[in-house]
Amino acid sequence: MKEEKVFKDPVHKYIYVQDKTIWDLINTREFQRLRRVRQLGTSYLTFHGAEHSRFSHSLGVYEITRKIISQFERNHYEGWPQEERLLCLCAALLHDLGHGPFSHSIESAFGTRHEDWSCKIVLGDTEVNRVLSQVSPDFPKKVAGVICKSYHEEIVVSLVSSQLDADRMDYLLRDAYFTGVNYGTFDLERILRVIRPYKGHIVVKESGMHAVEDYLMSRYQMYWQVYFHPVTRSAEILLHKIFARAKHLYEDNYNFSFMVDPILHLIQNKLSLEDYLLLDESVMQTMLTFWCSENDSILVDLCRRFLDRKLYKYSTFEESSNKRVIQRMEQAMREAGFDPIYYMEIDFPSDLSYDVYRPGESDEKLPILLLDHREHLTEITHKSEIVRSISGIHMGAHHIYYPEELRERLSTTAYADLWALLGEQD
Repeated sequence: MKEEKVFKDPVHKYIYVQDKTIWDLINTREFQRLRRVRQLGTSYLTFHGAEHSRFSHSLGVYEITRKIISQFERNHYEGWPQEERLLCLCAALLHDLGHGPFSHSIESAFGTRHEDWSCKIVLGDTEVNRVLSQVSPDFPKKVAGVICKSYHEEIVVSLVSSQLDADRMDYLLRDAYFTGVNYGTFDLERILRVIRPYKGHIVVKESGMHAVEDYLMSRYQMYWQVYFHPVTRSAEILLHKIFARAKHLYEDNYNFSFMVDPILHLIQNKLSLEDYLLLDESVMQTMLTFWCSENDSILVDLCRRFLDRKLYKYSTFEESSNKRVIQRMEQAMREAGFDPIYYMEIDFPSDLSYDVYRPGESDEKLPILLLDHREHLTEITHKSEIVRSISGIHMGAHHIYYPEELRERLSTTAYADLWALLGEQD
């Protein structure tokens, strides 16, 4: 471009745009939609500052990728394919293009995957596709390949999606900043100085191992203290129950007094690309607000609980008492007038999508490699006791979620055994 464009950013201070293709992509309808999708879904109900968007995160991932590539080119490192620069920057910018409102909550409720939608947007009849096609006719397919991890150059995919990628580095710093916690902070500048292209891989200079340890420890802490926070999980569960109820009502031929086509098509599993692009959190919040006036008492109650933050309470329990807890809680629910399908949830740590670093597992294709002074590569757990220890930790309590007023509606004596089985409450 004739003039460099600059975004002021609270995490990276400044984000620099030097390529017209990147600038044009940012100004597409599809990318601007990300302003209306929160980065952390329902976490704003736990951490009130977590109002940041997928838009700002995507810019941050682009900026980190730009800094990495600039460092490679400035130092004339061998092994970096300079002709892939624009491809890498575009994929970094667009990697989250397919995220929907409340992201993972909607994905689990309707079986969708944001990666699939990202590729559909890149390859479909969209403004993004038209901008990318101006580079070359096959450029959109290349960008989709990087996003979906099928592109033939591992080193390009690694910068956007690996165990030490621009995506994770930005969301840890950004999410820590906006939630107000310190767990996600690490020395980004040090990491950017010690990563290298080497024989088709992105590797880390061995002297930088401690900076990577800090990064992995930050990731570990953020998952258990922020991403898996039980109050956030309660909000996600409630949202999931709302859409499960709406889907049941639709299948039972219920006549909704208010419904918009994108939500209807989502429930029908007939969502088109145009429908999907109309889905954002403002549409979803409007939908929930109008559903508070429906004739179905369960849907109305669930929506009001979510909008007014009357979330389910939770208690911990031992895994060994799992069967007994579920049986007694279902009895308690029915006696108190609650349908356990919509008012109870058992949450197991093993069911959560924990992004822990576990090298050697079948889906772990891009581990973190250390490069020593003899140019030997070693996977980081063979050198770092810290990484080795946190890679083997399985944390998290078993939680059961239920309405706060449940205990008030029941005889304490009759269900003394249930309350004894349940441990600490929030």
